[in-house]
Amino acid sequence: MHGRSVETHHQVTVSRADLERLEPGATDPAEVVRRSFEFLLEREPPESILRSFDLTVIGRYFPDYERVIHRDV
Repeated sequence: MHGRSVETHHQVTVSRADLERLEPGATDPAEVVRRSFEFLLEREPPESILRSFDLTVIGRYFPDYERVIHRDV
Protein backbone atom coordinates (compact mmCIF):
# COMPACT_ATOMS: atom_id res chain seq x y z
CA MET A 1 0.00 0.00 0.00
CA HIS A 2 1.35 3.45 -0.87
CA GLY A 3 0.21 6.52 1.00
CA ARG A 4 1.74 9.68 2.37
CA SER A 5 5.16 8.50 1.12
CA VAL A 6 4.94 5.37 3.28
CA GLU A 7 4.93 1.90 1.76
CA THR A 8 3.39 -0.98 3.68
CA HIS A 9 2.62 -4.57 2.74
CA HIS A 10 -0.46 -6.48 3.80
CA GLN A 11 -1.92 -9.94 3.47
CA VAL A 12 -5.70 -9.89 3.21
CA THR A 13 -7.92 -12.97 3.29
CA VAL A 14 -11.26 -12.83 1.48
CA SER A 15 -13.59 -15.83 1.56
CA ARG A 16 -15.83 -16.53 -1.42
CA ALA A 17 -18.88 -15.90 0.75
CA ASP A 18 -17.55 -12.52 1.87
CA LEU A 19 -16.66 -11.54 -1.70
CA GLU A 20 -20.17 -12.45 -2.85
CA ARG A 21 -21.73 -10.44 -0.01
CA LEU A 22 -19.52 -7.38 -0.56
CA GLU A 23 -19.44 -7.46 -4.36
CA PRO A 24 -22.13 -9.78 -5.75
CA GLY A 25 -21.07 -11.57 -8.91
CA ALA A 26 -17.37 -10.78 -8.51
CA THR A 27 -14.87 -13.59 -9.00
CA ASP A 28 -11.68 -11.63 -8.24
CA PRO A 29 -11.35 -9.94 -4.83
CA ALA A 30 -8.81 -7.34 -6.05
CA GLU A 31 -11.35 -4.54 -6.55
CA VAL A 32 -13.09 -4.97 -3.20
CA VAL A 33 -9.69 -5.16 -1.47
CA ARG A 34 -8.60 -1.95 -3.24
CA ARG A 35 -11.79 -0.15 -2.18
CA SER A 36 -11.37 -1.51 1.33
CA PHE A 37 -7.90 0.00 1.58
CA GLU A 38 -9.20 3.32 0.27
CA PHE A 39 -11.84 3.14 3.01
CA LEU A 40 -9.20 2.39 5.66
CA LEU A 41 -6.77 5.08 4.48
CA GLU A 42 -9.53 7.70 4.78
CA ARG A 43 -9.79 6.78 8.46
CA GLU A 44 -6.29 5.87 9.66
CA PRO A 45 -2.63 6.10 8.65
CA PRO A 46 -1.09 3.20 6.69
CA GLU A 47 1.05 2.21 9.67
CA SER A 48 -2.10 1.53 11.72
CA ILE A 49 -3.58 -0.97 9.27
CA LEU A 50 -3.07 -4.57 10.37
CA ARG A 51 -0.38 -6.36 8.36
CA SER A 52 -2.43 -9.54 8.00
CA PHE A 53 -6.20 -9.74 8.39
CA ASP A 54 -9.44 -11.16 7.12
CA LEU A 55 -11.48 -8.56 5.25
CA THR A 56 -14.40 -8.96 7.68
CA VAL A 57 -12.22 -7.59 10.50
CA ILE A 58 -12.64 -4.08 9.08
CA GLY A 59 -16.31 -4.08 10.12
CA ARG A 60 -15.36 -4.78 13.73
CA TYR A 61 -13.35 -1.57 13.87
CA PHE A 62 -15.55 0.48 11.53
CA PRO A 63 -19.25 -0.48 11.75
CA ASP A 64 -20.11 1.56 8.62
CA TYR A 65 -17.62 -0.39 6.44
CA GLU A 66 -20.03 -2.72 4.63
CA ARG A 67 -22.60 0.04 4.07
CA VAL A 68 -19.94 2.27 2.51
CA ILE A 69 -18.44 -0.54 0.40
CA HIS A 70 -21.89 -1.52 -0.93
CA ARG A 71 -22.58 2.10 -1.87
CA ASP A 72 -19.32 2.23 -3.86
CA VAL A 73 -20.14 -0.87 -5.94
